[in-house]
Amino acid sequence: MRRILALVGMVASLGLSQPAAAARSEAAGAPPRLESNAVLVIDQEQGEAIYAKNPRAIMPIASITKLMTAVVVLDAKLPLDEPIAVSYEDLDFIKGTHSRLGIGTILARGEMLKLALMASENRAASALGRNYPGGTSAFVAAMNRKAQELGMRDTRFVDSTGLNPDNVSTAQDLVRLVEAGYQHPVIRDFTTSSSHLVAVDGSSRSRVLSFNNSNGLVRAGQWDIGLSKTGYIAEAGRCLVMQARIATKPVIIVLLDSWGKLSRLADANRIKNWIESDMGFTDNLPPARSAMVRSGGRVSKVIRVRGTEPRRLRSTRRM
Repeated sequence: MRRILALVGMVASLGLSQPAAAARSEAAGAPPRLESNAVLVIDQEQGEAIYAKNPRAIMPIASITKLMTAVVVLDAKLPLDEPIAVSYEDLDFIKGTHSRLGIGTILARGEMLKLALMASENRAASALGRNYPGGTSAFVAAMNRKAQELGMRDTRFVDSTGLNPDNVSTAQDLVRLVEAGYQHPVIRDFTTSSSHLVAVDGSSRSRVLSFNNSNGLVRAGQWDIGLSKTGYIAEAGRCLVMQARIATKPVIIVLLDSWGKLSRLADANRIKNWIESDMGFTDNLPPARSAMVRSGGRVSKVIRVRGTEPRRLRSTRRM
């Protein structure tokens, strides 16, 4: 994590506001054109930014907020088997979104956490914040303290759901949040589950509800994803953060403010294809994938900013 934090600081010092990419050779293909308005892709092993577009732009992050919600809940070591209930206070009076978790629904905190992360369930996320010691206001304060602890200087939280557009951050700050979330096995597990069944007690009988992962890339099974979170409100556009392995290399991908319903997934696939095909991340690929990518060497430690000569990154030491 320290290497990633040093890397993010390096990205900030370079002031990258246009697409930037490492190139393995002059013959390597150009970086893809992405629809997302802010992008940051980090090679975790090398400690390098391999693509950056407006990484310091402050913007609403929608349900990416729920990743911090999960970190705060788990850091507090609150019992995941403790039952908590959905109440009137958990209704969405900002965007008017609906939920299948009716008022009075009681689930274990762990179930609420899984639904908030995997299916981006807003009432579940609200209930998690409301059932924190001291209530919602104390929970939001803890979210902002954690952001400061992680060095997320341009991040501000106002609720546990992300429905309020005043929840804002930057791509470079969210790299830090993804790295922090990845330290929790529960978050890795919950965010990469394709679906989940929940037994809900109704007034007359019990019923089983099925929830699906909000990230279609998780459900499709074509990626090796270690952590995932989606987000959407009109002010934020379509957002996606992931930790994944592409051609066996661990990367963090942050995509913010993508305008089309499927464009964030298309952007992620463009990044994946570009890394596999043009950047030589093909070491030790499984046989099933080897035919899909070119063989090649390692990534050059060069970041190219549009309109400038390539800049060579300084090596970073662990802090």
